[in-house]
Amino acid sequence: MKAVRFHGVGDLRVEEVPRPGQLASGQVRLAVRAAGICGSDLHNFRTGMWMSRLPVTPGHEFAAEVTEVGASVGHLAPGDLVVADSRATCGECPNCLAGRRNLCDRIGYVGEVCDGGFAEEVVLSAHEVIKVPAGVAPEIAALSEPLAVALRVVRRLDPKPGQPILIAGGGAIGGLAALLLSEFGFGPVSMAERNSARAALLARVANVEIVTLDQLSGYPLAIEATGSAAVLRTLIGDVAAGGRIVMVGIFDGEAVIPVNRLVEGEIELIGSAVFRDEQREAVDLLPRLALRLQALIGPAITLDAVPSAYGKLIAGDEAALKTIMRP
Repeated sequence: MKAVRFHGVGDLRVEEVPRPGQLASGQVRLAVRAAGICGSDLHNFRTGMWMSRLPVTPGHEFAAEVTEVGASVGHLAPGDLVVADSRATCGECPNCLAGRRNLCDRIGYVGEVCDGGFAEEVVLSAHEVIKVPAGVAPEIAALSEPLAVALRVVRRLDPKPGQPILIAGGGAIGGLAALLLSEFGFGPVSMAERNSARAALLARVANVEIVTLDQLSGYPLAIEATGSAAVLRTLIGDVAAGGRIVMVGIFDGEAVIPVNRLVEGEIELIGSAVFRDEQREAVDLLPRLALRLQALIGPAITLDAVPSAYGKLIAGDEAALKTIMRP
């Protein structure tokens, strides 16, 4: 079968590989129907930061059709559309036992510790997939993983009705957070996004007001979704005293920040890591959000086009919020 294989920093290839072998008990065979390219996929491509095995098939945001179930799998059947839970957790550490799987001491991710969805077929444990409601298209279902990350961000932000909110970065997570805030009636929401085409798209679909970095002062709530140290410093300097900043962007290395401003302004700086139970909630939201989500997806690409799509996304030239691969 055809698959995209990551061999090391800057080395992504489309190759013919053997199909996954016989199923073990508790596993399911999946025919991939749609897979999204995530910012962390691009980060891995540039840095190799989280990779624990090479070569590997990337892709953790995907929807697939069940084609075969192994022994002891009673809740799924061939023909079901499912999405992958991207997290590979140990289930044994204190965080896992306390229900904080996103903080697992040994957390890894599908597409990093095992082969992921940039392929025609993949095999996963049945407990790593979630069944999708009938009638949801695969490309919409593939958004459940980043939508869950965005839902976690909104939960960590904990906005109150009527509070102004600033989002720095209109990529997938920043844009989906804006969509959720709009859908839930929070805001007004402003967004700083340097890609003008994407900014216009989010203004239309997510009802955000587009602002520039020199218009950021005085917001009580902010989301940092760029992974830029300069942007984070700007947010800390300009957020209102007593304000809250939720960080979800992935940074390259360490960042120098004005820590005295955090102390003197009693500013909360909060991290948001993946999701806990939010993906199941996100799956349930898909029928309600389907039309707005569809507007954020660009034209589908093939497996062969994935490497070139990485380059375009890294350059920041893509207007759509999400690039979806259809095998």
